[in-house]
Parts: sequence; structure tokens; C-alpha cells
Amino acid sequence: MKKIVLPTDFSETAMNAIKYAVKLFENDLCRFYILHAYQQDVYESDVLITKENLHEVTKTANENSQIHLKKALKQIKELSPNPKHNYKIMSANNILVDEVDEIVEERDIDLVVMGTHGKTNNSKLTFGSHTLQVLKYIKCPVLVIPKGYKYTVPKEIVFSTDFSMPYQQRELGFLSEIASDYQAQIDVLYVSELKKLSLREEKNKHFIEESFKNNKTSFITVDGKNIIDTIRTFVENHPTDLLVMINRRHSFLENILFQDTINKMGLSIDIPFFVLQNINRK
Repeated sequence: MKKIVLPTDFSETAMNAIKYAVKLFENDLCRFYILHAYQQDVYESDVLITKENLHEVTKTANENSQIHLKKALKQIKELSPNPKHNYKIMSANNILVDEVDEIVEERDIDLVVMGTHGKTNNSKLTFGSHTLQVLKYIKCPVLVIPKGYKYTVPKEIVFSTDFSMPYQQRELGFLSEIASDYQAQIDVLYVSELKKLSLREEKNKHFIEESFKNNKTSFITVDGKNIIDTIRTFVENHPTDLLVMINRRHSFLENILFQDTINKMGLSIDIPFFVLQNINRK
């Protein structure tokens, strides 16, 4: 059974991401954890917080969270009454990234699915602040769905990566399953100015080949100095339903996610973005 966390702030973008997840895994046995972390709501409420009223304001926030979670769950079940899916609503007086991190560790979660933005929905930003934190710090795969993206069967998957470090079988296996379920093509995109791989890179490439041996796969090498521009150009010129990258220590993606200038660098996401985390897990 797949275990998937669905963070929500009850925005349209969050619900759209939930709908995508429910549709994507409609043929799988899944347990979905619909999570609302409301600590920020407490301190951003219209009520002036004091020591005397903090408990009451927090209690009200919890009650509102539970009400909206139940409404969201009802909506999801009406849209997709799938007997293979079961749901658990979770309300937490915590910061979202910390709560997701705890749930991932405690429940051995397979995937987090969320929208690119929350209620604030600043269209000038590639990711909202909560989404960016989850992408940076959560130790499991994260699937991010852009605002208004209408579900499309993922037939064309672009997996942009280098071969410099070993990969994790669990995460590549998860991607392989998705591709198999939809008979999708996986294009492994390698951006480099070098024409020849080192022995270590060849070994890591072989590991990917073995991980995707049951999938339709092609390996594509593109010459380019600016990785973002090269990936964007490739995606714009090739049908792409899902863009996949790996986040790990000192990786290209980590460097982007940790820079304040991420949005000035032109990483625009208008298709589902699947980030794998290159870490050892159970």
C-alpha cells in the first residue's frame, strides 16, 4: 500500500493537487493523509495574541481546521469514491514543514503531493514558501502540481539528472512503477559539456538502466552550459507530462532551491514536478 501525504491550506491549488494525486494513483491501494498545519494561522489571525487568549485562539484554529478538513474529505470522496483508497485527516498545531517531516519519518511515507503555491499564490514566484521548504528539507519524494493544472495521463516523463552519485533503488522504483502503470516513456536527460562519462558515472548510469529495465526508456545527452535553460528548452520542444529531478547534497537542484534568487533564474514550473531525494531510507 502506498502512503501519501497531502498537505492542504484549503486553497484551490491545494485541492487541485489532491485531485491529481487521487487520479494518478486510482488503480493503487493507497492511504492518504490529508494534513493541515495551522500554527501559522494562529499567529496571523485578526485577534491580538496574548498569554491569556493564546489557548482559546489555538482551540478555535484547531476547530476550524477540523471543520475544513472534513469538508475537503467529503469533496474528495464525492469526486472519487474509490474503494482502493482510504483517508486520514490530520490537524496539527505546527509549522507545515516540521509536521510533514515528522509524519514522513513516523509513518514511512512514500510520497508528498502538494500545490506549487498556497493561499497567497504570488504568481511571480516559482514556488510558495511552504512548498519550497518541503522541497528543500523533506526526506522523501515530493510531487508538486502547478495551479490550475488539469490532470493528464503521464505518458511522457523527462528525468533530468547527472550520473555523478549513486541512486536509491526505492525512489527510482517508485518512479518506475508510475511509468509502468501508464506505459509511459522515460527520457533520461543528461546535460553536460563533456562527451565521455567517467567509470563511476557509467556505473551509476547502468544502475538507472537496471532500475528502468521494465520501462520504455531513452538516454539523451544534451550539450549545454546553463542547465536550467537547457532543461526548459528540452521540455518546451518535447511533449512532457512530468519533470523529474533529484535533490541531494551539493546537487544542481539543491543549489537552486537554496538560493534566494531561484525565481530570477528562470526555473518556471507549469507541469507536474517530481523531486526525488537521494537518501537512504527503510
